Amino acid sequence: MELPIFEKYIDGLIEKSTLDVPAWNIEKAREGKAAGWNYIDGCMILALLEIYRATGEKKYYEFADAFIDHRVREDGTIVGYSVEEYNIDNVNAGKTLFSLYEINGKEKYRKAIDLIYSQVQNQPRTEEGNFWHKKIYPNQVWLDGMYMGQPFYMEYETKFNDKKNYGDIFHQFANVVKYIRDEKTGLYYHGYDASRSVFWCDKETGLSRNFWLRALGWYSMALLDTLNKCEPGEDYKQEYENLKKVFVDLTDSMLEYQDESGMWYQLPALGGKEPNYLETSGSAIMAYSLLKGVRLGFLPERYREYGLKAFHGICDRYLKEKDGNLSLGGICLVAGLGPADNTRRDGTFEYYMSEPVVEDDAKGVGPLLLAYTEMRRLEQE
Repeated sequence: MELPIFEKYIDGLIEKSTLDVPAWNIEKAREGKAAGWNYIDGCMILALLEIYRATGEKKYYEFADAFIDHRVREDGTIVGYSVEEYNIDNVNAGKTLFSLYEINGKEKYRKAIDLIYSQVQNQPRTEEGNFWHKKIYPNQVWLDGMYMGQPFYMEYETKFNDKKNYGDIFHQFANVVKYIRDEKTGLYYHGYDASRSVFWCDKETGLSRNFWLRALGWYSMALLDTLNKCEPGEDYKQEYENLKKVFVDLTDSMLEYQDESGMWYQLPALGGKEPNYLETSGSAIMAYSLLKGVRLGFLPERYREYGLKAFHGICDRYLKEKDGNLSLGGICLVAGLGPADNTRRDGTFEYYMSEPVVEDDAKGVGPLLLAYTEMRRLEQE
């Protein structure tokens, strides 16, 4: 696939979007709602800012800035965002504010960063010290949440808080390795309930039942982006090296499950089981993690071929022309565990297979765009 074709696809999505109704937020579109402040749009806007950095094309920055500016008031409060929800997903969009503030210095962005940091400061925690995934998911740690919260936390500590809470961040990752990693496969379960009481967890371990691709991808990005935002110095050199090893070990474990197509299955450890399928979003995240991991020096050069294979595998299988427009398919719309009154989301194989598979949702488009920015950087080397 020629890289400019992918850029044409992204341009088409932007053209079809308004500041209130972005074309890539399929969840909100299905609910008939305008987008507020959420991790889905955060993924996409972050990706647009990365493509701006990689290409210098101002149209990507201009749309990203307009989109976030539309939501952030002059006093730093954010339309559709509430600290008191204690939803770690909502921290993710805050990552865009660091980049935008760096580029244009809008003071309201700096105030909004502080507002979101106030959530991080007060987020409820498990007894081991990890952030709850959300207030409605008490005592639960999900791999997804590590990506949503920790890179923001690390960037704030590095830029604005003299690294005072580095130890807390490293401790939270250490707990995930301790409680959620499977020794046999090297993979991580989707979720963990520290209270061992919720219906979907194993009452001995607190773990959910399966390894879900996108959660593994989010966690891989959490490790990579947190490492990238960290300036360890001598004080945290060992913790930094430990975290780097966790990232490399996870990457090696994931490569054991990479399909010959270059992609991964929705439940990677159950690739041959019907109706399991090759899934776009998690595969795109892994493509990005591999390519960026090599560029940053966390992974050896030979790992690049696995990232390239993943990127091209996704495009070959799922990026199709339809009615004169490009469309990206194979994206799991959503998957989660609970809450307590939603027993359908029980973490079984059947549950993960039951969730809708859609086209052009940001959870697939954003990560593939991030992988694309790594491809563009490769061209420039």
